[in-house]
Amino acid sequence: MELCGYILVLWLLVSLVGHGEAASDYMQALTKSLVYFEAQRSGKLPEDQRVRWRGDSALKDGSDVGVDLVGGYYDSGDNVKFGFPMAFTITTLSWGVVEFRNQLAVAGELINALTAIAWGTNYFLHAHTAADVLYVEVGDGNSDHACWQRPEDMTTPRTSYKVDASHPGADVAGETAAALAAASIAFRPSDPAYANDILYHAEQLFDFARSHPGLYQNSVPVAGQFYSSSGFDDELLWAAAWLHRATGNQTYLDFLAKSSNSGGVRSMFSWDDKFAGAQVLVAKLILEKKKGNTGALSQYKDAGDQFLCSLLQKGHNNVKLSPGGLLWFQPWNNLQYTTAALLLLSAHSNHLAAAKATLQCPSGVLSPPEIIAFVSKQVDYILGANPKNMSYVVGFGPTWPGKVHHRGASVVSIMKDPTPVDCKGGFGKWFNSPNPNPNVIDGAIVGGPDANDGYNDDRSNFQQAEPSTVTTSAIVGVLARLTEGVGK
Repeated sequence: MELCGYILVLWLLVSLVGHGEAASDYMQALTKSLVYFEAQRSGKLPEDQRVRWRGDSALKDGSDVGVDLVGGYYDSGDNVKFGFPMAFTITTLSWGVVEFRNQLAVAGELINALTAIAWGTNYFLHAHTAADVLYVEVGDGNSDHACWQRPEDMTTPRTSYKVDASHPGADVAGETAAALAAASIAFRPSDPAYANDILYHAEQLFDFARSHPGLYQNSVPVAGQFYSSSGFDDELLWAAAWLHRATGNQTYLDFLAKSSNSGGVRSMFSWDDKFAGAQVLVAKLILEKKKGNTGALSQYKDAGDQFLCSLLQKGHNNVKLSPGGLLWFQPWNNLQYTTAALLLLSAHSNHLAAAKATLQCPSGVLSPPEIIAFVSKQVDYILGANPKNMSYVVGFGPTWPGKVHHRGASVVSIMKDPTPVDCKGGFGKWFNSPNPNPNVIDGAIVGGPDANDGYNDDRSNFQQAEPSTVTTSAIVGVLARLTEGVGK
């Protein structure tokens, strides 16, 4: 009996130590993930900038149209500001704060998270120059991709592109409305005046999107070459769900209930497909018994639950897993879909726990701790518990990708060598260099491994080696949730 008791105590101590180490790892990854956004900043950098190898850039953005469009984020490894994925970046980053505010505060990262959100929302306030006018891109993808320059040296055109009543873009306007609405909830406890300001713009943008349907790439063809939208119904539902959560206004719930397209069961959640996100937000209302029309809204929860079950390998048509166990969707930047899916699971687990409910799947019933345990294993894979023993978060762990496809990180810092790097010169000296990048872009999550857990660390391998803001934004809230442990 004494021996059994000793073994039990020893097991508990090992478990506690293991949890402490895991929480510490998640904490470190969380910190780095927020530092990453400072590496993606465009515009005039503040004095408290933590990524010291970056400098000011694109300080004349918007001057071609007489609008101040300085600021915002570069989307990936290039120097273009694409409004569509930038807005999704801010929506998912805000969602992480809304759901896991307390965990972020305990981790000491709440202010950094809000600062990262504000760098985007401030830009959107400048870009939304009138009720039905929104600037959605600065820069040109083709000319930018033909050069390999750090952002501080850009010599490519900085053309500004907009959507308006005559040239609509319900998708990008809807997503920007969602971003501002979600951000308003994140800011309300600490800065209600700012929350009111951005919420006002969110409601205007939703009205603009709803009144002027159309795909934004038909109005701004250059954007469609890089971030083409497959539709706008999802953005309108996503925005309505966030606006209802931000305002409590029945009008937005009615919009959701009356929609003829709730998306059905999705195969992914991404910058182009927000149906699953809207479904999870509506499911929260049903779990809280705050729904309006049960029959009309139940289809959202049913479809959302089926997608979540497929992620958890308990559905009828499960999402593929790599041999090493990673959720795998497609070859190009697969991890963006993985992290977005993990945000859905983490948020829904939160909602289920609050309602003392479980997820009913075709192949089993899952409790909130079981869902989080699955999320934790996925995050552990990303952090290095994978067949390559490589962290796909740059700067985390003993091994990570060294040749990240990123202009700013791969070219010597302007702080170290201010000699301008010209358009083509950057390819020979920096892009084609066999050496690791001179600047470590902490917190960046690369595109990730292929379907068989393989990874080729090469700058030219943009499908696997290029990080994007949409990938990291989704994992911030997930990491915050994991810092408090899996079994809660």
